[in-house]
Amino acid sequence: MSALFSADWMNDLKEAWNSEPEVCEKLAEIDFNSVIYCGFKDEEEPRGLFVVENGICVRAGEWTESDPPANWDMRADLKDWLKWVEKGIGMMGMGTAFATGKLKFNVGDYSAMLKDPRMANPFVKSFALMQRIETDELA
Repeated sequence: MSALFSADWMNDLKEAWNSEPEVCEKLAEIDFNSVIYCGFKDEEEPRGLFVVENGICVRAGEWTESDPPANWDMRADLKDWLKWVEKGIGMMGMGTAFATGKLKFNVGDYSAMLKDPRMANPFVKSFALMQRIETDELA
């Protein structure tokens, strides 16, 4: 079991991402390239890093100050991340989480992404991948 956003956890997510055609192949079709951070709303710095090139995650791990700038920086409270890891979150749940402030984007245009189904569908599916990872709260 890995701690949420630890290097091991992020690399497990990378493996799940790269083995899910509905995520990596769909994003490759639109030449999706992004540096994605994730972490907690009450912390200044992110916890996890996820680098995607042409839909494939090429690097994942714990965030460091030397990492490239984010295209996306998603934040939520620990209890919400753990709920999504356990139960998943669909498009409707994600919209509600965003509208109520449970899911916050410090960087990235959530509204624009949702308007493009080529990005929105793989994004929601990427959250479902978290359910495949045995997760400890924090290290």
